[in-house]
Amino acid sequence: MNRRRLALAVLPLLLAVTGCTSGTANDEPAPRPAAAERPSPFRDCTTLSTAPTAPSPGSGTATPATATPASPGTTAPNGTTARAAGGSVLPELTLSCFTGGAPVVLREVAGPAVINVWASWCPPCRKELPAFQRLSERAAGQLQVVGVNSRDSRGGAQSIGEDFGVRFPILVDQGEALQRELKRNAIPLTLFVDADGQVRHIDASGALDDTKLAKLVRQHLGLAVPA
Repeated sequence: MNRRRLALAVLPLLLAVTGCTSGTANDEPAPRPAAAERPSPFRDCTTLSTAPTAPSPGSGTATPATATPASPGTTAPNGTTARAAGGSVLPELTLSCFTGGAPVVLREVAGPAVINVWASWCPPCRKELPAFQRLSERAAGQLQVVGVNSRDSRGGAQSIGEDFGVRFPILVDQGEALQRELKRNAIPLTLFVDADGQVRHIDASGALDDTKLAKLVRQHLGLAVPA
């Protein structure tokens, strides 16, 4: 009798153990599908080698003005040293586009262009990026605004584009090759490139706002852009 009672007591435990073991052997959780990559907020780079096309008169965008490039060795009002009036060509670099596609030869970016070097971890860069986006809209057809994302994570740059509404094309320079060629350590940096591909000015004064940008574009590229 005692043996029979013992057997009846042990049987449910044996069944329970057997069920858990068989379940773990055959019912492994299915692998989670990979998260879909968020679409890039930035424009692609396919048109960077095409010169800006001016819109029809009366559109309210930038208009030609008289450029007054600084003489060699002079100091600009923002405290930075301006380049000679003759300018210099962009460094001979090839950079990838944030959205993919064919790499971009920097010297083939058609001017007039404003090239901004930035990173998501740089507070002045984040502060000025919305002004560059507004410049790209106000001067559409008159000049190109191009970003160069430097030593940054893809996720960080993507989030900045989404949060701040940045839409202009972005090149990627994870190795800081452009900064090394320009012999500049700090960012943000902004290059003003004329229609002949000459770098007329490099600004390293800190975060630029709409008024400063409009002034620099007029002074170095000869375009009047609404501030």
